[in-house]
Parts: sequence; C-alpha cells; structure tokens
Amino acid sequence: MTSIPRLLFAAFFLSLAMPVSAADYNRAPDYRPFSGYTLIHAGTLLAVPGEEAAARQTVVVRNGRVVAIEDGWIEQVSGGDGAPLRVLDLRENFVMPGFIDLHVHLLSQSGGDRKGQFVERSDSYFALQGSQFARWTLEAGFTTVRDLGARGHAIFALRDGVRDGLVPGPRILAAGQAITPSGGHGDIHGFRIEILRALPALGTCDGPDDCRRAVRQMVKRGADVIKVTATGGVLSETATGTGQQFTQEELNAIAETTHALGRKVTAHAHAKEGIEAALRAGFDSIEHAMWADEGTMEMFLETDAWMVPTVYPITAVGDTPEKMKAGPFGNLPPPVMEKLLQLGRQPKDMVALAHSMGVKIALGTDSAVSPHGENANEFIEYVNAGMTPMEALMSGTIHAAEATGISDLTGSLEPGKAADLVALAANPLDDISAVLDVRLVMRDGIVFKHLEN
Repeated sequence: MTSIPRLLFAAFFLSLAMPVSAADYNRAPDYRPFSGYTLIHAGTLLAVPGEEAAARQTVVVRNGRVVAIEDGWIEQVSGGDGAPLRVLDLRENFVMPGFIDLHVHLLSQSGGDRKGQFVERSDSYFALQGSQFARWTLEAGFTTVRDLGARGHAIFALRDGVRDGLVPGPRILAAGQAITPSGGHGDIHGFRIEILRALPALGTCDGPDDCRRAVRQMVKRGADVIKVTATGGVLSETATGTGQQFTQEELNAIAETTHALGRKVTAHAHAKEGIEAALRAGFDSIEHAMWADEGTMEMFLETDAWMVPTVYPITAVGDTPEKMKAGPFGNLPPPVMEKLLQLGRQPKDMVALAHSMGVKIALGTDSAVSPHGENANEFIEYVNAGMTPMEALMSGTIHAAEATGISDLTGSLEPGKAADLVALAANPLDDISAVLDVRLVMRDGIVFKHLEN
C-alpha cells in the first residue's frame, strides 16, 4: 500500500511538470492591451506633428491600434459591438504621439566600472540591467527606440521580452553588435590580448567580402537595422582618432548587402571624410556627424539621407575640462579624454548648421553616454539650435519613424496605427521643456504610466 507521504511527494513533482496557465494565477497579465475600447479625452491633441493641434478631441483605441479620432469628448463608440469601454481623462493635458529615439544603448550606462563589468557580468545580467533602463526610457515618453550597439544576445532577448509583454519597455529595433573594422571604434579595446581573444566581437570584418559576411551574420542573429562604425569614436579606448576607418569599397559592400537583405543601414561617423564616404555608399542615415561642414551638408541634401545628431550627451557630460572631470567620465583613460575634450560646442554648432541648410534631422540621444530616462532633453537642444518647437517634436515622432522605416506603424496618431501616445502637463509648442513632464505613457494601447494631474 502506497503511503500518504509518497502520494503527496508524487503529486508535487507532477504539478511541477504540468504547464501553468495565466488563469491559474487568478490575475491578469500586466502588459497586455485592454480588451475593449479605450476613449482618450484629450484637452489638446497633436495627432500628426507638423499639422495643427486641436482642442477637445477623443482618440478611440482598440486592440492596441487607433480606431478613430473624434471631435469633442465622446462617451460612446458609434456602432460598438458591446465590448467593454473605459475612458482616460486627459482633458487637462496635451496629447501627442509617443516619442521615438533612434540612438540608444539600453544595456549599459555611463559611470561605474563599465570596463570591469564587461568581463565580469553575463549576458543575463545585462538583459536584466537593460530591462531597468528600458522602463526608465518608456516612462520618459519614448515608446520606440533604436538600439545601436550591444554585446551578445541580450538586446534581442530584451526586444522580444518587451514585444511579448514580459517586461515594460519601448518598442525596440535592435542592431546587435556594430559592424566594425579590426581595431575600429566598434571593436573591443583596453584589455590584455588573452582577454581580447576571448571576448566576442561578432561584427568585426576586413575587406569587402568579409564585411558582406558580417552583415549577413548580424541579420541572421536577428538585427532589425545595421549599425556601422565608419570612423573612429570618442569613447573607444584607443588613440586612433575619429577619422575614417572603413574604406570606401568596404562601406559600399556593407550598404549594398544591407539593402539587399531588406534592412536600413546607419553609420557612426564623426570626421568629415568618413561621413561623406558613408553618404557616397548610400547609407540611410548618419549618427553624430560631429565634424560635418557646409560641403557635407550639401551631400546630405543630394543623397536625401537623415542625420541623427545626438546633441544632449555633450550637455550631460560637459563641454569644458572642469565639467567633464567632475562628471561620470572623470576617470577616463587619456586617449578617450583627449578626444572628448576636442568636441566642445561642436555638436551644438553642427546641428544648428544642418538645420539652417535644411538637412533632414531625426532625434537620437546616444543614451548610455547621457543617462537613460533623460532622452527628452534632446528636443530642448534642437530648439536651442534654432528649430521651432514643432520642428523639434517632428524630429522625435513623424520624422524619426520615417527615417527608420516604420511610418506605417507609429510616429503619428491616425486610424490603423499603433496607439503609442503621451500626455504632457503643458503645451510643448509654447515651451518645449514641457516634454520633460510626462503624465501618461501608452504603447500599443497599454498604459504603462499614468500620473494624476
């Protein structure tokens, strides 16, 4: 006869082997769209940045998508099918599409022992750290981001976890590791040779054919976009400057292969010659573009490429030796500090020149250099550089969506598009700093943040 303890023991292990459904927990998942209709009563609605804002509007949402936009604050859905109904009262708020940042690095943050963590921490640790930074970014109003460089597979896990509702965060377009020449800005520096050989540098390539292979491998790993380090970079621990590092033939091969695989390609590029080489190769956008001059701006106009300037980091880090040494980069190695000090006001002056010449600008911050969650300060930088508040808002919504190829999904609030929106306490068209006071964040019809006014 089987004893009671043995029966209980067997039942316990049987329960571990059985799948558990959401219903077994007697609670609803946190990050799924509301099952019925959501009526959003907006005091002022900027549905399509670049067009006129309207007062007393209702945005109708179902299944994560915008169904309609109605004049007035309606209480019923015309032709509704009896589905549940909820109302979000934003009658005291300015409502607009969720913000888009085309240049972040969600898995890391400036300060601390980043170099030590790189060899001591696992991909799993960085995925968990990235989930925290993703939440901060989302709560700052950014419903879509483009991650342009991350180690290992963690960024793809985070992207998919956000998509599947496991963790809160913005929609993520991920590049994986940057495509870089050996010893280039996207390679690994600053360790003894045995450690360098052990660390993954999956995007490293030399020569046109090898670079085609690297692009194909990154797409195979899951890349939504290809990021290329066309020039040296400021924060790489190597005294190789910020000039062109890939050859023209290599850049041509990268762009051709990326486009053949249905992806967009963007270049980290500081020096004039590297920016122009990437533009000649047919790159879709250029990140930073720090040393672009009038001739370079003319090439942007001729090629119809986008510029993603990343201005706010120089404010966050500081533009004088005293400010920089007092901030998170105070203990940087000499080669890095030397390159950083050369920038000064150049990013701010460059974006002012680009705007004055009519170059297409989409918002990007390089967050990780500047703190995650402070992304909206980039809007303020653009206004300080000469944009109107409306132009700045367009750079981080409708223009950013166009630049990365997702205009059919987001960037504006129109029927059929994702219900990605933010509510601000004040009107940013009157004072752009209103973008820093986000009261509500909705992504794909899911409310992730809602503060009382």
